[in-house]
Amino acid sequence: MPVEDLGFRRAAPALAVFAAVRVLALTVLAGWSAAAGSSPHTLLSARWDSLWYARTAAGGYGYEVVLPNGDVHSNLAFFPLLPWLERLVSAATGLSYGSSGLVVSAFAGLAAAWGIFAVADLLHGRRAGVLAVALWAVLPVGIVQSMAYSEALFTALAAWALYGALRGRWLTAGLLAAGAGLTRPVGAAVVAAVWVAVALAWRRGERSWRMAAGAALAPLGAAAYVLWVGARTGGGLFGYLDVQAGWGNGFDGGWAFARFVGAKLASPGSPASAGFAAGAGLIAGVALVLWLYARCVRQRQPVPLLVYAGIVVALALCASGYFGSKPRLLLPAFPLLLPVAVALARWRTRWAALVLGAAALASAVYGAFWLNGSGPP
Repeated sequence: MPVEDLGFRRAAPALAVFAAVRVLALTVLAGWSAAAGSSPHTLLSARWDSLWYARTAAGGYGYEVVLPNGDVHSNLAFFPLLPWLERLVSAATGLSYGSSGLVVSAFAGLAAAWGIFAVADLLHGRRAGVLAVALWAVLPVGIVQSMAYSEALFTALAAWALYGALRGRWLTAGLLAAGAGLTRPVGAAVVAAVWVAVALAWRRGERSWRMAAGAALAPLGAAAYVLWVGARTGGGLFGYLDVQAGWGNGFDGGWAFARFVGAKLASPGSPASAGFAAGAGLIAGVALVLWLYARCVRQRQPVPLLVYAGIVVALALCASGYFGSKPRLLLPAFPLLLPVAVALARWRTRWAALVLGAAALASAVYGAFWLNGSGPP
């Protein structure tokens, strides 16, 4: 694909669809919040993780909360790129750090949509690229793309790093992978994908200093932060894991999640009880994710995409804490949507638009309900 094919004009339909879905979601949220007496701005920028990011932007690292059971919630668990950008936007505009996080997420969401389009367009053509972006936008937890969270920023960096790796633009891929590693712990998935792409290119006989430099740059972001946390806490290489343990996070291969689902299924009451329904829904969701990954394999997606999506899925499903957050942790796994986008691309435009429009409305309603309820932990 020529470089100019990534221009704004080619990507414009995908960006327009993404923006329209986000506007719909925010409109529904505003109406729901007005009826509920809540503030949509607060829900998006000053609750849950967004509040931790804003506090980190304001005061740096060192803030922590000690729970009655002795567990320590430290802001060292949150990677620094989003707080840095919030501080930069706040200095330039005078906005609060939370509002600055919304600005970052708005631009990062568009960049992520463009990157997803670029990858899908490269592999399957423009129509599939637009549909892949639409599918990502209408995911049930898509409202997170409009929050002062790091998912949109991470997905933007990951998508463009993967595109760079697929096109052999090694310095770009390495730099963006380093940025992803400064954004979320799952940045390791981007690093692994870049390294696999480099290894495959090496096997094909490609040799260049750019390739070596990209491979060397890729892990620097994550490594720098993890080593810094270890030095600050005195925990060495395992310091960051100790911080996460304070939040109840760990990696147990999915055992805790399986027990959580089992407890839901065994909850008192009839088989139609809310607990049983929730457990059955979780099983169906996990089965859908695994089926989509199997479809990616059968579709013969490039190996770097399979590695990236596989690690994102494994880290999301096999973490031992915060079970309610798993849907949003899967949000960056956009390669899972490519088989669906390819299938939809064969449909008539009218039918695809009707299905995606209904999904967008359902996502908007669910997002408003979610944020005015338990919300993302």
